[in-house]
Amino acid sequence: MHSTNQSSRLFQYPCKSTSTQYPIFIFPKFSSRKFVKSLRTSIDYKQEGASKEDLVVPSNVARRLPIIIKKSGKVSRYFIKGDSLELLCVDEEEDDSTSFCLGLDDGFWKLIGLTSSAAKDFFLPKQVSDNYISYVKWKFLHRVFSSALQVLATQAMFRAIGIGQSRSLASSAAFNWILKDGLGRLSRCIYTASLASAFDTNLKRVRFSTSVLFSLSIGVELMTPVFPQYFLLLASIANIAKQISLSCYLATGSAVHRSFAVADNLGEVSAKAQIQTVCFDNLGLLLAVLLNMLFQHNQRLQACLPFVLYPIFSTFDLLGIYQGLKHINLQTLTKDRLEIILERWIEFRQVPSPAEVSKEEGIGLLGSRGSKRVWPIRIGCLDPKAQIPTLLMMAMQSLCSDDGYFITMELSSQGFRRIPKSGIVICLREEANSVDVITSLLQTCYIRKSLGANRTKRSYLSFSDLTLQDWTLLTRESKRAARDDFIALNKQMQEQGWIVKNVLLSAEEQIRYIFDKNQL
Repeated sequence: MHSTNQSSRLFQYPCKSTSTQYPIFIFPKFSSRKFVKSLRTSIDYKQEGASKEDLVVPSNVARRLPIIIKKSGKVSRYFIKGDSLELLCVDEEEDDSTSFCLGLDDGFWKLIGLTSSAAKDFFLPKQVSDNYISYVKWKFLHRVFSSALQVLATQAMFRAIGIGQSRSLASSAAFNWILKDGLGRLSRCIYTASLASAFDTNLKRVRFSTSVLFSLSIGVELMTPVFPQYFLLLASIANIAKQISLSCYLATGSAVHRSFAVADNLGEVSAKAQIQTVCFDNLGLLLAVLLNMLFQHNQRLQACLPFVLYPIFSTFDLLGIYQGLKHINLQTLTKDRLEIILERWIEFRQVPSPAEVSKEEGIGLLGSRGSKRVWPIRIGCLDPKAQIPTLLMMAMQSLCSDDGYFITMELSSQGFRRIPKSGIVICLREEANSVDVITSLLQTCYIRKSLGANRTKRSYLSFSDLTLQDWTLLTRESKRAARDDFIALNKQMQEQGWIVKNVLLSAEEQIRYIFDKNQL
């Protein structure tokens, strides 16, 4: 029996339990219960008395799931074939519903549509206000002509300092300099486009890693006097690294300043930060000038001075950045921060403050904390390469149109050794909001607690040990507990200063599924 009292909940509040600090669901013996008719959140299954053998799809038959993924202008659908899950790009013409097709019959217009979609994803964020497009149009006009003026000014400066009197030499020098700067800007553009969402979800890790990159770029610049024949190559490499670091600094600056602006005085905090930067940079400039003046009579020591001071100054530089990032307490919610909050809530019925979560979260240089746990939680679409229990795949055919998400389990290979590891996947629907994200993650944390409790009783619990009855009761009770907890949890989170309006997700976590109502 999973409970001595039939009227008691499978998930008890830990403050009311005397035997344990977290809710536990004990899996009964597989033959001791009747087949359960409904599986909330994950399924709404109605095939009573069905066995696993009856539900397996033959290997030569592909059964469609009501789950559609739209990514980069392509429409894909999940299929069950045998005991595996496949994600196939579907032909738009085979679906009569216009909501899932691109509506482009001609190949040329399809190419135009895909290019337009890719350009939109490359340049524009996904969620912005209506006036953002107009702002970008005027910004385009400003930056194009400003950049052109800088090119003309650079060429004029080369002429002024006497780099050749002929037009060809001045133009060549300007071209080489512009080539160096242009490569840096192009790399900066590609970097920011590929890691746009990471500036929100992994701010500290990205900022520290780019700071290390900036420090290395200084070392490359110091090597230019040693290899003058490779000046353009070394300068271009250093400038690329600097531009990448600069893009990260600019992209994360507003979030860092907002974390300190407790009175919504973001403008004042940003202005003071610029004053601090100018003053501190001038002190560093003064230090460098004094050191050069100290060794100005010894040219050999002065030439070796940068190589001696570089490792020392770089160490202090990175130490200051690392320690400074520890004092940034971000109030925005990400999947990793929310996971820390919900685990504390389940165990102690208390929501930690942003400072407590920041201390536990750390910089995250070696990856997220949650990915190293037993039964890690992942938000995103189903991975066709991962192993998913057959019964749960069949259950996806009966997804309810009212649910904003569904939860399933997977066995995927991770790390360099490709070691299989069991995990839990949350698939969010396209219309899912922050309430659905928080509720789904809270429910999944309850499920993981129960799986972990059973693991301590019988070695490592595999999802092959679960029956559909086990998963039915587990998801049903965990969903009920999550819904009952949400109001109190949301209230405490707001009291602690968390911004609960939105949950920031990475690019992979933002992939949503579309429920095909025609497959009901």
